[in-house]
Amino acid sequence: MKQLQAPLFAAALTLVPLWSLGADSVKPNILWLTCEDIGPQLGCYGDKYAVTPNLDKLAAKGVRYRACWSNAPVCAPARTTIITGVFPTSTGGHHMRSMVPMPPGTKMYPQLLREAGYYCTNNSKEDYNLEKAPGVWDESSGKAHYKNRASGQPFFAIFNNTVTHESQIRKRPHTAVHNPAKVRVPAYHPDTPEVRQDWAQYYDNITTMDATAGERLRELAEAGLADDTIVFFYGDHGSGMPRSKRFPYNSGLQVPLIVFIPEKYRALAPKDYQPGAMLDRPVSFVDLAPTLASLVGIQPPDWMQGYAFLGKHDAGPQRYVHGFRGRMDERYDLIRSVRNDRYVYLRNFMPHVIYGQHIAYMFETPTTTVWKQLFDAGKLKPPQTFFWERKPPEELYDLQNDPDETKNLVNSPDHQQVLAELRKAQHDHALRIRDVALLPEAEMLRRSKGRTPYELGHDPKFPLEKILATAELASSLKADALPQLREALADTEPGVRWWAATGLLMRGVAPAELHKVLSDESPSVRIAAARALGQCGNDEDLKLVLPLLLSLAGEGVENFAVRLEALNAIDALGRKASPLAAELRKLAESKPAQAGKGKGRKAKGGDGEGGGRTGSYAPRLLKEMVSNLP
Repeated sequence: MKQLQAPLFAAALTLVPLWSLGADSVKPNILWLTCEDIGPQLGCYGDKYAVTPNLDKLAAKGVRYRACWSNAPVCAPARTTIITGVFPTSTGGHHMRSMVPMPPGTKMYPQLLREAGYYCTNNSKEDYNLEKAPGVWDESSGKAHYKNRASGQPFFAIFNNTVTHESQIRKRPHTAVHNPAKVRVPAYHPDTPEVRQDWAQYYDNITTMDATAGERLRELAEAGLADDTIVFFYGDHGSGMPRSKRFPYNSGLQVPLIVFIPEKYRALAPKDYQPGAMLDRPVSFVDLAPTLASLVGIQPPDWMQGYAFLGKHDAGPQRYVHGFRGRMDERYDLIRSVRNDRYVYLRNFMPHVIYGQHIAYMFETPTTTVWKQLFDAGKLKPPQTFFWERKPPEELYDLQNDPDETKNLVNSPDHQQVLAELRKAQHDHALRIRDVALLPEAEMLRRSKGRTPYELGHDPKFPLEKILATAELASSLKADALPQLREALADTEPGVRWWAATGLLMRGVAPAELHKVLSDESPSVRIAAARALGQCGNDEDLKLVLPLLLSLAGEGVENFAVRLEALNAIDALGRKASPLAAELRKLAESKPAQAGKGKGRKAKGGDGEGGGRTGSYAPRLLKEMVSNLP
């Protein structure tokens, strides 16, 4: 008889939600209050110009993290990092914006929480560069709210505030609250009325956001949930002002992170948790997913690349946090950064392009426009000129003595040890996470057909070590690297050939070997060779490569990244591209592909031309290009 009752009892259990059982009823609720495009410009972080009483109050009873990085200096790749606990430079989801498949065998963190019995809501921005499987959220919309959960069910809820977004800095008319005359203008910005107004409005928006955060906290308390809920507050990357947003300096990556853990869940807090404390432990967005898993009692999966910093499975303090940059809208760049408790190091893998490439959306901010106008007029001095100049291969800054990151210490004899340490940390990190993003975008997508970029990067046959070594050699700008780069043009690996051609371009040389790769199997290699010959070769070289670049820039090109890479190469030729003026105008006037109609958006390998997240970039770049044509 007992043998019959046991199965009946087990069957009955399947009808009872796990969270309703006694053992699971002690799980904490978790509330994330997030906002967009802010650095640690809060009163509780010591900023006397900021007015943030509600967040200051939360910080007084919780803890602040001094060195929290968003990993990416712009929203989509930053959010892609959070949702998986995997670096987008490993998944291929690092470009702003893009769409690639999730690595097989992985999940987005709300799926893990839902499996643990949580009601998971997102109000309301997603903006992931990875394809989302069904059932990630219980609800993700402007109406999503934890109050819609079943009685007694633990919840995880995000409420995101967009009032601090870059677009709101430039919104006019605006009634000023902060006095622009009292704002601190960073050393890299010119001190003009436009710049001061933008910075003051940025602080005004933070105050508005703070009031909304206060309303959410009061709502939680009035529902009788404050003592049962762990609260996080953070911004999605650094300030929306130019040279912060889109750039993996500390100014573009450092965000405020405040965490409050109620007394009943203090066992989930780190040992140094004290109300009002500022914790020095470096953390970053890739750590958030494993930290959530740890807080609800789940061992973070092995495929997560971050480290839990709270909860049962706290991995302990890490020495470094890492940042990255890929394509921003219509412009390509490739930067990696790393910081410890004091110094930040940047590796510029594309030093031949200036920081301030023309990105249409960035130029809508008045600060960007006036800054560029003053530079063109010759009215600026260093460090305000740096943004409009080519980059050095490496940068090293002492955040303690140079918080604006304007004094590059790479050549300082006193800092060679820390330079070597952080250079190695960046190199080792690329190999640990399998940085597939060292490939140009079109080549990464081409090689990922039938699988994911993550699988490509983790394939034992993928020669990442050789690609990284060539990328480091190419971007070093060392003149004695020319023989090796010329030899690398004949390598069997397309990624190596691309870096070799790009390295020659960086040095302003166009050896005859480049002609051999104009018919390369990889469109990216063909484009890089054509660009080098067009910019650095003779008139005959130019006549040869212009038709090739135009053919790869046409609207009918299936892979949007091939088209975008070719258009950027043509644009870099400047007046040398004048023979293509009529054809470029035709392309600019043609009707762009409809968003979501492109080939490949749902296929492994990522976006096709016209994909919902990429379809506007080629037309946007063409518009800028034709405006500069004779």
